Amino acid sequence: MTSVSSAGPDLAQARLRLRAILLERSIRFGDFTLSSGAKSRYYADVRRTSLHPEGALLIAQLMDPILQEHGVASIGGLTLGADPIVGATIAWTQLQGRGLMGFLVRKEQKAHGMGNRIEGPFDPALPVAIVDDVITKGGSALTAYQAAKEAGADVRLVACVVDRNEGGGEEFAKLGVPFRPLFRIDEFL
Repeated sequence: MTSVSSAGPDLAQARLRLRAILLERSIRFGDFTLSSGAKSRYYADVRRTSLHPEGALLIAQLMDPILQEHGVASIGGLTLGADPIVGATIAWTQLQGRGLMGFLVRKEQKAHGMGNRIEGPFDPALPVAIVDDVITKGGSALTAYQAAKEAGADVRLVACVVDRNEGGGEEFAKLGVPFRPLFRIDEFL
């Protein structure tokens, strides 16, 4: 369970720049209540970076080698945290000549239209990565993982931008799924 390596000067520079943007835009200190209900003295609002043009590009650039390492051909995650990461990464990989497919998992199955739980060109025959902005206990990514597995996908990886080191990685280890954060929260504290 290691963070992304800084192999090569371009990735090392991209990682340094993304860390700076996350510190500037996304990492906040104070008293916060997390989605799990737990209290925290810091908050990682990664959407403030993943929805920033340079931040989105850097996340995609740093995610790409991890996805390649695991033979992934499709990425997705639970809406809302995964949305900008999926969009940026599929665009980045297309520009690199490898175009990954993307999909989004709804929190609940749609009650109208086609009643989809998974949106987009999801193909269970393609090796999948589940992505998320922040992982604490892993709840959102676990929900997306379970939906993809139920749809027949070969989930090869769970990746995130920031791991809060509060048990999420261990949950994926129990499932036998590799877990790769770009950063661990202690890199910002």
